[in-house]
Amino acid sequence: MKIALVIANAYGMGGTIRTVFNLAGGMAARHDVEIVSLIQHRERPFFTVPEGVTLRTLAPSREWAARPKQSMMARWREARGCRGVPASETSRNGAFNGRTEYELRRYLRETDSDVVVGTRPGVNMLIAQWAPERLITIGQEHVHLRGHKADVRAAVRRLYPKLDGLTVLTEADRAAYQEFLPVSPDWLCTMPNALPPGEYPRSTQENPIIAAAGRLSPIKQYPKLLEAFAEVAREHPEWRLRIYGGGGNETELKDEITRLGLHNQATVMGRTKDLTGELAKASILAVSSRTEGFGMTIIEAFSVGVPVVSFDCPHGPREIITHEHDGLLVPHQDVGALAAGLLRLVRDGDERRRMAEEALRSARRYDLAPIIERWEEFLNGRLAARSRGRLAGRAA
Repeated sequence: MKIALVIANAYGMGGTIRTVFNLAGGMAARHDVEIVSLIQHRERPFFTVPEGVTLRTLAPSREWAARPKQSMMARWREARGCRGVPASETSRNGAFNGRTEYELRRYLRETDSDVVVGTRPGVNMLIAQWAPERLITIGQEHVHLRGHKADVRAAVRRLYPKLDGLTVLTEADRAAYQEFLPVSPDWLCTMPNALPPGEYPRSTQENPIIAAAGRLSPIKQYPKLLEAFAEVAREHPEWRLRIYGGGGNETELKDEITRLGLHNQATVMGRTKDLTGELAKASILAVSSRTEGFGMTIIEAFSVGVPVVSFDCPHGPREIITHEHDGLLVPHQDVGALAAGLLRLVRDGDERRRMAEEALRSARRYDLAPIIERWEEFLNGRLAARSRGRLAGRAA
């Protein structure tokens, strides 16, 4: 089948973009796959487009200085709001405007794809409203239901049932959507993110480094991680904390490092295209998030033999980490408990190495091939359900 994955901006750097590219590459082995980006703000994507996958842009954005000259009508549409998406979603993501809505509607009318998959709420909503009947429409959620603003949840309740199916990242979120929406159980599917295929480096468990990774946003709660690490640094000054990621809070985070006297031990490393390579230089991954949609960095740490110490925050970590087996789950928001968990693995190298071996085994659950098979089974099931529905309608 031909599958289109529609994303807000395929040219940026973020977890959703990375996992969508990975999914597209896995599907391309047996299907015709296209990534459709609403906007484009640079000449080339941050991540490499997988082999066999086509990348199409609908509307180069105003932020891209080198974008082709736009017609007056295109500029007029671009200045208008996106009527099909709630206000909090459009304010959170700059890809939604009158022009991208228009261009996506036109794409949906003209595409020869069999399946169109949206990859965030605003895209899912536009697809639900404008996709012609011939297309199988699937929504993909990367944020848990309660992570959405009230206006987005209201639009989800109204529009998502018009889709042919929805995938979520965790069983907890599947249960939440099942209760929230008037849909059949087989309409929903738990679909975890997968690891990209290939050979991964391996941590030696010798480097005194704790890593953290993710956008430098308040939800990651890096100031709390720094407080916890300060306790580690006092007892073991040879250990270092490296934080990988970009975002608007870098200056504040560096100020906090200075305030805590950690300027020689904690470093904001910035963005990296090779996160697994960087994680392999570490011996522990720390997760201090207030909430996680899934926790891609956790399985990436597992893939290179790095155990994880994480807040037991809602959704992702508790479904990935087996406590005392491949990592530690500590009470949510308890900075002292996070520090104690980190210190436990810092002090006990044998336990850390045992958990590292278990982490490698746990990573196999997220190999790409079986998750692509789950996707194919789900899509075929939704296609069959659609066919049954059409037959029932004809009979009626």
